[in-house]
Amino acid sequence: MNDQASELRRRLNKSKDEHEAKTISIISGKGGVGKSNVALNFSLELLIQKKSVLIIDLDIGMGNINILLGVDPRKTIIDMFKEQLSIFDIIEQGPCNLSYIAAGSGLADFFTMNDKNRNYFYKQFTRVASEYDYIIFDMGAGVTSDSIFFMLASDECILVTTPEPTSITDGYSMIKHIVAYNSDLPISIIMNRAQNERDGQTASTKFSDVIKQFLNKQVRILGILPEDKHVSNAVRRQTPYLLLNERAPVSKAIKKITRTYIQCVTEKDNKPSSSFVRKLKQLILER
Repeated sequence: MNDQASELRRRLNKSKDEHEAKTISIISGKGGVGKSNVALNFSLELLIQKKSVLIIDLDIGMGNINILLGVDPRKTIIDMFKEQLSIFDIIEQGPCNLSYIAAGSGLADFFTMNDKNRNYFYKQFTRVASEYDYIIFDMGAGVTSDSIFFMLASDECILVTTPEPTSITDGYSMIKHIVAYNSDLPISIIMNRAQNERDGQTASTKFSDVIKQFLNKQVRILGILPEDKHVSNAVRRQTPYLLLNERAPVSKAIKKITRTYIQCVTEKDNKPSSSFVRKLKQLILER
């Protein structure tokens, strides 16, 4: 208990001048593209690369980070409001000491918070923001008039899609929606479940070209994840595929993508232009 209290005091006494975590929204145009699996394994590889990470499950109706991890969370983000808990009280520890916050039932109400709960969230998020290098939001598929603000307040979005036409079409609509609000928000693409590297690269290039042509938006292709039986095996065993078999093709691919991402992030890019909470407040005021 003394160690825990000391750690809490250390967190509360940290200088306000210290960095704030970079916020990334992992998004998709439709469900079933493997978004949560990508978010989870991407976060784990960031940890392996010596980055501190907090992943927050904000997938309405489909929150499953805890299921993919095979754990039963004691508290969820909804409990934080119901019981007026500190955000530190709802952070769970997964494999490799991955910090995560589970979604919980009633998550739809999270995006339509009243002023009291909204201000409580602002306060709690601000407290935790300096604790990590990255805070990853696993957003629900598609977009709502409320969840869009979380994406827009993030420092960047990573869209997960597959080569299937319906996935590409929905992914395009998702990016179109974001660009309509903020054309400057950085967006990257991960092409999941490609039959091979060549097919995945071809689909990614065509997709980015269409976005450039019709939305006048340059997106970054982060990489390709192959169709791999190890993914479904990992889901059944409730163990991230990166930890189940680091030599699996999909594991090697997510490692490559994460390292590419880290290399692309310059010191300047890694400093948020404005805090997540400040941007979120402004967006909600302007709604």
